[in-house]
Amino acid sequence: MSSLKRIFIGTDSGATTSKTAAVWEDGEAVTTRLLQRPTNSHQGQDAVISGWISAIGEFLAQNSLTWDQVQGVGLAIPGPYQRYGVLDHSANLPPSFKGWDVHTDYSRALAKQAGRALPLVVGNDGKCGGVAEARLARGNTKASVLMLMPGSGLGSAFVGQNGLPLEGDTLAGMETAHMPAPLHLLGVTGKPLPCGCGRDWGCIEAYTTLSGLARLLEEKLSKNPDHELAKSTAAPKEKALSLRMRAQKGDTLAIEIFDFQARALGFHVANLTLVLDAGIVIIGGGLMDHDMTTPEFRERYLRHIRESAMPYFWPSQRGRIQIVPAALGDLSQAIGAALIALYQHQAALP
Repeated sequence: MSSLKRIFIGTDSGATTSKTAAVWEDGEAVTTRLLQRPTNSHQGQDAVISGWISAIGEFLAQNSLTWDQVQGVGLAIPGPYQRYGVLDHSANLPPSFKGWDVHTDYSRALAKQAGRALPLVVGNDGKCGGVAEARLARGNTKASVLMLMPGSGLGSAFVGQNGLPLEGDTLAGMETAHMPAPLHLLGVTGKPLPCGCGRDWGCIEAYTTLSGLARLLEEKLSKNPDHELAKSTAAPKEKALSLRMRAQKGDTLAIEIFDFQARALGFHVANLTLVLDAGIVIIGGGLMDHDMTTPEFRERYLRHIRESAMPYFWPSQRGRIQIVPAALGDLSQAIGAALIALYQHQAALP
């Protein structure tokens, strides 16, 4: 085995699809070609594990690699958790997955396939994505990195100077989506938007992601009854999902909504900067997707984030903090899981 180049595998398990990636010992990705396969969670836990193992085999074959070269594996999974490696109830997974000791089951399957025990680390998917994006963004520096990923919800990660994510004592660190938004700065009056977490203080997630987009649109349409969407019979979610394309085509109402969300996210960046003092802030999620958004749309969104955050930074931070778009897209979480496996391996060396 000593003559073979060693690799570390990353598995990113989503509710619908799972992705596989790997890095070499120097942290460079083996490939940036996306390997994505169905998670098959509806078929049960064994089917999910089998799919992960099969995908690794497929990845190895595609890249002329072998199981002998695999030195460790990282698994990115959504939270929350009962404890390390054990899932709690998730809205996007079958109820039977609550209490599943995924770390133990995946470790056994990996050992059986490889013919030897393989170290396995398990981490939150958003935090894994932050690790990968942070490595790319920081280059040769030791800058700490804050990453925010607005999508269906708001993923958050803080990566310290050691390259590892902040976890917290109960693995719930950096669940920033459910911090309260500064509603007075956003001009919000009346009852805050509801959030799926049950908190009633106006979670920032409801004002920056898809989770609250339909309600933001409903409020806008009440003041713009002549807009095409006000007369549409489509479902609220369908109307909300059309906004990204409408904004890129110049629809004023859609543009105003994304400007509002960007300003809200900017206030959140400022809030977190007071606590974390990160040198780099990375904005990910679907609004930064190069295949789905135009450069003009992305830059406008980032500009509003910068403009709303900047006045609340300390003077020493204003000329130093970079706010940049994510670069790895759908690969970030699988690559990040592989990197964490690598970092854990390196930390264990004498």
